Amino acid sequence: MTKTIIGKALPNIPWEPKPAGCPGPVWRFSQNPIIGWNPISKAARIYNSAVLPVDGEFAGVFRGDQKNGRATLFFGRSKDALKWEIGPDPINWVDEKGNPKPISYGYDPRFVEIENRYYITWCDDMHGASIGLGKTEDFKTFVRLPNPLMPFNRNGVLFPRKIKDKYLLLSRPSDSGHTPFGDIFISESPDMVHWGNHQWLMGKGGQGWWQGTKIGAGPVPIETTEGWLLFYHGVSGTCNGFVYSFGAVLLDIDNPGKVLYRTRDYLLTPEKDYETVGFVPNVAFPCANICDADTGKIAIYYGAADTYTALAFTQADELLDYMKKNSEDF
Repeated sequence: MTKTIIGKALPNIPWEPKPAGCPGPVWRFSQNPIIGWNPISKAARIYNSAVLPVDGEFAGVFRGDQKNGRATLFFGRSKDALKWEIGPDPINWVDEKGNPKPISYGYDPRFVEIENRYYITWCDDMHGASIGLGKTEDFKTFVRLPNPLMPFNRNGVLFPRKIKDKYLLLSRPSDSGHTPFGDIFISESPDMVHWGNHQWLMGKGGQGWWQGTKIGAGPVPIETTEGWLLFYHGVSGTCNGFVYSFGAVLLDIDNPGKVLYRTRDYLLTPEKDYETVGFVPNVAFPCANICDADTGKIAIYYGAADTYTALAFTQADELLDYMKKNSEDF
């Protein structure tokens, strides 16, 4: 069997077959949400979080909204990627010399393994919303690195390997309010410290309204034989506030600044109670994906209503075929 996903086998990926009658290429886990209200003593809500397979099990960096309302990051582990043991205290960040380097706040992390190190990006405070960057090798010591980009910026997502000897980072520049800007850019670095050659990748809008207000990169891109598969969120502005849905885009494998296909319609939009009712209603916000290269199975972790952690599934070949037949004009 020809493998579409380029990567490792993950035979213990959480999975549920596509239910009969499901019209699209993405379907929800029937046991959603997998993390509910007040999951640990110091956080009322955990959502918009990121997970990775590690040594046959799973590790995660979680957005936890504390009971004073301030968001920060927690670390957790799981044997099955469904039931999580999340540490009682926030991550204790240090600088590269081991000195304390705490964060003011942290939210919406992404988590990726690159060259046997684990890197974390998140929304940080550098006199305004910016992209935080850190790393760990043992999940015990978490080292903060210099912020890669100036404020105001959100949705920083690293590619899982170098391309043409450069690290690549996606981001969504914004202003100091709630994001009237709405396009995704791509930047490069030789060393994870100095970032430049910033280029526009893709913009909000399109033929429909679901991504008309803003867009932002979601989970770490998945390398496939067809290109880089990236899930992203799109936001529409309604008379009742924002609605966050998600779609997908396929980027050129050697030149990820080039879009090949982009979903015309959303893949998943808030419909279930845990997506439409919560702290912030009508949000489906993808932050992580894990995949099994042998079977093409993909599990997508998303935040629901800024309250819950939920899970959806797709299969690489089916999704790519759908994208080619239902691509946005751009």
